[in-house]
Order: sequence, then C-alpha cells, then structure tokens
Amino acid sequence: MNALLLAGGLGTRLRPLTESLPKPMALVGNSPWLERLVIHLREQNIREIVMAVKHYSEVIQDYFGTGEKWGVTIQYAAESSPLGTAGAIKNAEPLLHDTFLVINADIVHDIDLQSLLSYHKRHGGAVTIGLTEVDDPTSYGVVEQDGDGRIVRFVEKPAREEAPSCRINAGIYVMDKKALQHIPSNREVSIERETFPLLIEKQLGVYGKVVDGYWMDMGTKERYRQIHWDLLNRVYTLPLPGEQRGNGIWIGSSCSIPSSVLLIPPVLIGDRVNIGERAIIGPFSVIGDDCIIGRNVRCAETIMWHRCLTHNEVVLNNCIFGYDLEIGSEHILHEAVMSRMEVLQS
Repeated sequence: MNALLLAGGLGTRLRPLTESLPKPMALVGNSPWLERLVIHLREQNIREIVMAVKHYSEVIQDYFGTGEKWGVTIQYAAESSPLGTAGAIKNAEPLLHDTFLVINADIVHDIDLQSLLSYHKRHGGAVTIGLTEVDDPTSYGVVEQDGDGRIVRFVEKPAREEAPSCRINAGIYVMDKKALQHIPSNREVSIERETFPLLIEKQLGVYGKVVDGYWMDMGTKERYRQIHWDLLNRVYTLPLPGEQRGNGIWIGSSCSIPSSVLLIPPVLIGDRVNIGERAIIGPFSVIGDDCIIGRNVRCAETIMWHRCLTHNEVVLNNCIFGYDLEIGSEHILHEAVMSRMEVLQS
C-alpha cells in the first residue's frame, strides 16, 4: 500500500499566499500542512508516498527530498501541463501499488485511514470514496448510494429538496490499479465528472464510506482562517508546537515577551518571537517563528507566517500575512491578505 498526494493545484482562491507557493505548503499551526500530512500518514503506517506536483514543484521537492527525515520514502510524479485529478493519478501510474490511497493534499483532515482501507478490502470493488456529510449540499457534488454502500450516481449542486443525500466527496480515495485503465493518458481528466461515472457505468464497484474525524478544504481564505480557529479552539486536535501556558496559550522557545504584553487566548506563538511593550495579542492569533512585533501593537484574529516584522502602534484584525512581510508604524489593517513583499512602510 502506498499513498498518492495530489499537490499540483494552483491554489487560485488563496492568492496572494500561493503566488510563489504550492497550496499544500501553506502553514497550518506554524508548519506546512503537507508536512503534517506526511506525518499523519506515517503514524497510520503508510510510509511509501508519491507526490503529484506541478505548481512550484521545486518548493515541495527541495523541502521533502526523499522523505528520509520523516521516516518515509517519497517519489515524485511531475506534470508538464494541468491534468486534473484523474489525469494526475494516471500520470503517477508507474509508481503506484496494486491498491493505493489518493488524497487531495489541500484537504486538512484527521481521518482514520485504516478503517477506510479495511472497508475497501471487504467490499471488493475498484474504488472507495471517502465521504463527508455537509449541512447544505447545494454547492457540492452529492452521492446517491444503495443499501450496500455502492454509489449509483453523482448529483452536481442539487436543489436542497432534490439532493439524494448530504454526503459529498471528501477528496480521499482507495483505488485498485485496474481502475486506471479507464483513464486516458496525457490529457486533463476530471475524476468526478468523467472517471467515477464511467466506472459506475461499467459496474466495476464504486463504493462510499463516511469518514470520521476533522475535515476541511482549505481552498479559500475563509476556510483557511476557520481551520486555525478550529485548531486554537481544539475542535481540530492537531498537536500544537510550543509550551502551553495557561488555558489556550501556546508559546515557542526563545521568545521575548515582556510582562506588559497582554495575551488573550487562544493564541499560538512560534519560536524566537519578540513582542514589544504593551502589545495586545489575541484572541485567535497565530504568530510564526522569528516574527518581531512592535510596541502597542493590537493583533486579533490574525495569522502571521514566519519572519514578519510589525512596527509600533499597528492594529491588525482578521488578517493573513505570508512570509517576510514588513508593516510600518501606525497602520490599521482589517481583513488584509498579503504575501512575500515589503508593504506599508511608514
């Protein structure tokens, strides 16, 4: 058993954070999500990994290399042109085992993958689709299943009264390699619109199983924020780095935080962070490693990646800042999203 991580998407809706970064490399709790996903796979005894890469593929390959640092083996299947979900799987075919796991690498989750694998072995079909249940199915492709769990059709963005269920594709699959013979090579192929309906038509056995545990697509800024609020609230119980001090405050190593600083939980502060006198940080703030925050800064509901510099008297509310940003004194920012550029000088 090996796992294919689909990490080649453009991440358009997360721009500018993804203008020079693959979306799965966005930080979640101060670490790249893709790194946390690799660790999650290793903890579930899946140690052979293939990464389908395209957008800034060198960032991923340079960071992970062979995977030895994480106790796994990583190979890469690079796309020269966009291939879609099914096309990316077909492109990786030479590297895949007879049965393999597929995960959209921009899905943040804490799923028991072994139960999905066991279910796949029991039913004997070609594909198992991990499903998640949503309150409002009208914006998704919804599945209809028979009593045995076999998927009989997909209904795209149904009216609420016409939806056969509230179950949608969670972006996690178990597949037998024989299913790949039904995917054409060297062109873009949608797995939901083309491949799965074809496999259903050919009665090769496409089953669905609701997966338990946290699940969130981080494809938009709003969802990216929500993942962090869930993380800080411990709705999503991914381990947080640093030492927990009091209820809802995590602080990394070698930080300088004067006694006049007010930390309003929940707050996560990375390593080697310097905060100026009388700053107020929180609630719901994530500060990356090596950040410098000036005097009298007010920072709430804000995610700040590594090495940011915020000068004195700045007010930040509901912002997301990528790496290496500098914000001049006395600026007030609300819902700003910026990345990898020097901005707003005094």
